[in-house]
Amino acid sequence: MDASRTDRIAAGTTMGPVELHVEDLDMMLAYYRDVLALEQIRVEGDRHVLGRGGVDTVVLTPTRGLPRFDRHGAGLFHTAVLFDSREGLAAAVLRVAQAAPGSYTGAADHLVSEAFYFDDPEGNGVELYFDRPRESWRRDATGRPLMGTEHIDVNGFLTSHLTEAEVAAPSVAASVGHVHLQVGDIPTAKDFYVRTLGFDEVLDMGSALFVSAGGYHHHIGLNTWNSRGAGPRAASLGLGTMDIVLPSADDLGALRERLAHRAAAVADDGRTVTVADPWGSQIRVTVAGR
Repeated sequence: MDASRTDRIAAGTTMGPVELHVEDLDMMLAYYRDVLALEQIRVEGDRHVLGRGGVDTVVLTPTRGLPRFDRHGAGLFHTAVLFDSREGLAAAVLRVAQAAPGSYTGAADHLVSEAFYFDDPEGNGVELYFDRPRESWRRDATGRPLMGTEHIDVNGFLTSHLTEAEVAAPSVAASVGHVHLQVGDIPTAKDFYVRTLGFDEVLDMGSALFVSAGGYHHHIGLNTWNSRGAGPRAASLGLGTMDIVLPSADDLGALRERLAHRAAAVADDGRTVTVADPWGSQIRVTVAGR
């Protein structure tokens, strides 16, 4: 990572909630609230905000008349929900396995994290994961975290970490740890997410790019595995907006300057800046605590 860069996004940047445009609100509420055990925090008009411990994680917005998301187009690959403990993650994985076993799509040990993958009832990808302590991450000579994809024994993980208390009454905090998007090509994605927004490049695999702030393994993943050559997104169900949360108003002001310098089209109400990536995925940038 280039410590000399002056156009980097703030080290304390985190991800906020992901909005999903949904066709069947009751079915999707049942999955995110009853299966994943997210709490319904509030309702804002048609928008249903769910999360844990008062932290917004997923926003479900009923939207009529739109087609399902094209899995070969640009848009959401998965929303990654980060759990504060392996016990909380194990309880969530068990609930999904019991209530929606057909939604399971895989699991992996990524060296920095342990992850389990699912599809929600409308086909949106969901990752549930736990981070290993940062001090245990292996890093390359430049300080970038080393990531991989290794086998994880799902049954062994559950046997080791399930607790009756967490299964009966979920209490472990969970929030959006990262968001993974499908894009049309990696060079264009890098130009926007690294050079314009200011994230650090962590890993460029050619077919996938991982970027972060503050030395994290990744806040945003971008891949072309299903979507190489995709053009601008058509209106569809699935991803509405994704939130990036900056530590301070000064950090938001610095981002405004970068966006203006790059002649990016933005919507700015003084408190929140909204900008579309090159494929039309909407990104809302806010300040923590607002």
